[in-house]
Amino acid sequence: MVVAAGVSSGAGATVDFSHEIVPILRQHCAECHTGTKLKGGLSINDRASLLHGSENGPVVVPGDSAKSRLIELVESKDSDDWMPPKGARLPPEQVALLKKWIDAAVPWDDGFTFQKPAYEPPLRPRRPTLPKVSQGRTNPVDRILDAYLQKNKRPKPAAVDDATFVRRVHLDLIGLLPTTAALDGFLKDKRPDNRARLVRALLTNDVAYAEHWLTFWNDLLRNDYAGTGYIDGGRKQISDWLYRALVENKPYDEFARALVAPAPESEGFAKGIKWRGNVSAGQAVPVQFAQSVGQTFLGINLKCASCHDSFIDRWKLEDSYGLAAVYSTEPLELHRCDKPIGRQAKAAWLFPEIGQVDPGAAQPERLKQLAGLLTHPENGRFARTIVNRLWHRLMGRGIVHPVDAMQSEPWNADLLDFLAVDLADHHYDLKTTLELICTSAAYQSQAQSVGHESDEHGYVYAGPRAKRLTAEQFVDALWQLGAIAPSKHDAPIHRGKVDASEVKGLGLRGNWIWAYPEASASVPKGEVFTARKEWVLAEKPRQAGAVIAADNGYICYVNGTKVKSGDNWEVPDSVILTSHLRKGTNEILVVGRNGGDAPNPAALYFEARLKFKDGTNEEIATDATWEGTSAEPDNKGKFKEPPDWKPAVVPTNSNVWMSRVRDQLKTSLVRSLLTEQSPVRASLVKSDLLMRTLGRPNREQIVSTRPNELTTLEAIDLANGQGLAGMLERGASNIVARTWQSPDDLIQWAYRSTLTRPATKAELELARGVIGPKPSAAGVQDLLWAIVMLPEFQLIR
Repeated sequence: MVVAAGVSSGAGATVDFSHEIVPILRQHCAECHTGTKLKGGLSINDRASLLHGSENGPVVVPGDSAKSRLIELVESKDSDDWMPPKGARLPPEQVALLKKWIDAAVPWDDGFTFQKPAYEPPLRPRRPTLPKVSQGRTNPVDRILDAYLQKNKRPKPAAVDDATFVRRVHLDLIGLLPTTAALDGFLKDKRPDNRARLVRALLTNDVAYAEHWLTFWNDLLRNDYAGTGYIDGGRKQISDWLYRALVENKPYDEFARALVAPAPESEGFAKGIKWRGNVSAGQAVPVQFAQSVGQTFLGINLKCASCHDSFIDRWKLEDSYGLAAVYSTEPLELHRCDKPIGRQAKAAWLFPEIGQVDPGAAQPERLKQLAGLLTHPENGRFARTIVNRLWHRLMGRGIVHPVDAMQSEPWNADLLDFLAVDLADHHYDLKTTLELICTSAAYQSQAQSVGHESDEHGYVYAGPRAKRLTAEQFVDALWQLGAIAPSKHDAPIHRGKVDASEVKGLGLRGNWIWAYPEASASVPKGEVFTARKEWVLAEKPRQAGAVIAADNGYICYVNGTKVKSGDNWEVPDSVILTSHLRKGTNEILVVGRNGGDAPNPAALYFEARLKFKDGTNEEIATDATWEGTSAEPDNKGKFKEPPDWKPAVVPTNSNVWMSRVRDQLKTSLVRSLLTEQSPVRASLVKSDLLMRTLGRPNREQIVSTRPNELTTLEAIDLANGQGLAGMLERGASNIVARTWQSPDDLIQWAYRSTLTRPATKAELELARGVIGPKPSAAGVQDLLWAIVMLPEFQLIR
């Protein structure tokens, strides 16, 4: 990121700091004005030092090169003044670049310094000794921070009240505002461990937890439901895999390994985006892989090192390309500043101290080795990176900050290291880290009052910092308040969590079928078998789901619409059929295709369960009553000529397939029937204008943090945008339609539902005037708008 105080990024966009300015300063100025050499009192180690100037005053005036002493000196004709005093003078083109740079307000790459960093983060885990318990605060986080505060002569932040805590922890852990019933229930609970109980209860709400943290991981893994690459096949979603990983609380080390050495369902992260047209070498898919693995799992910036040796930290071009070569299936030539340098990259891991990838192994094996090294018990950076992200998410600022600068020194190494080893001790269960932090007095303390000068002399912990609601939290709050959540989601997932007991008790009804009995042994490569089932429904089902698998691949059509396809029979697919079925005649077509290099076994399986409003059920499953043909339909499930339908055949040893994937079939069938009772969440729908305005990214790049400051565009959209106005209008109509004892009852409900506190006397008087003695939809809409505009609503404090 390029930073330039007092100027928009667009103003400095024409100056390439890394490639145009740094070489000039390094060649002509670094010898006398970097590191500990401060001739004339001038340091150019970083932007702040340069702007501070020399012992004679400022040398650069951002935005005005004509008034900048630096330009005066490099253009001077007086040998007593000109700079540099020795060696070649700056050629006119370099002087012109310096002027352009100063006129653009001195843009500077965030984190860049000419002074080599003295700090190198440790690789291996470290288990710090916990300080003594103070004042009965036994949580390890508090023991470490209490000692820190005492050392820095800082007071312990005061605790927040119960209502503030309830709102904070609900939004942080499940992304939703607490209902008034949940708030009242907690306020009545006088048990001394009521806060710890609430934290555990929220973390065991697996679906709400998953659908909130899906936002965090979609950003960090650049996964979305629409956007660049999804239409033309240059990008692949991991949505269903990611959702199940979260709802099942997959251990984080397993989670990472499944993304770095992926199966088909999780390979979208590693594949990145295959951009159309010509791209720079730094955007090639293998290099994207290196950048993504480095940033997501290690907090390392390999983007600079994908173009040249990094100016920010110790990573070299060879490091980035070595990691990229682990993924590449072809020889990979190193490019410096997008120019080939005639050298091939060798597959290599960044930290050979704990092992190395075999560059001669096949790509799948290299990825497996890389995944093992990334999550190796001796790679402490892996755990430190994720606990730092979680601390930032809950506490408003990282222990290492920014969170993608893990080469930087933490403000409390003991805290970072303890959280990391504790995560490993608990088998990489991220919920244990969240619980540890949220049950600490530190998390439950009042938010720090942050001013413009709070971090001017370095960060010192003084409590959590307020965080803005994410776009998804903001939208969820409005949907929740007005009961206006959409009826359908865009994410290709099956919501809910599979009940293991339900899977165990499920009996399958179908058989594996093909066109002839010998299908179990001798189906030619590429052989197509289209299976069909027609039947009549007296009414449209309330819910319908199915499981489909075919050795080797299939396409399924329901009433002429393609609903699913797959190519791995050992991973059966779930599909929701509810919207595709209708009253009257229905048709299922499953087109199976055999693969392999020679004649081999082939069969397909389909089973659906239908549930109706009256409580009855119906089952549709492949068996000898299905019909089959060798004809193949078009992409709309239609045939050019009427096919020759014949009875389908159950192969003589269909149990060969069933014995291999019976449990997988049952799990997938149950998943297809998960009841979607909870309202749709914003994390599950495509981004709209309001969410984009509120900071939801396009996710074409990894996003580890969203802006915490309100932009002018957001202020305009919140003031008069149609998206927000429409939601408030629909919500207000629903709210007015409810039964209220009095206008005051409605007003207090609105305040307690959004801010977890009653309206003050002054607020109550104003709100009465807004909604009137007989509340109208327009009046309630105005009241809601006034509340959601409050910083108290838009912040988690």
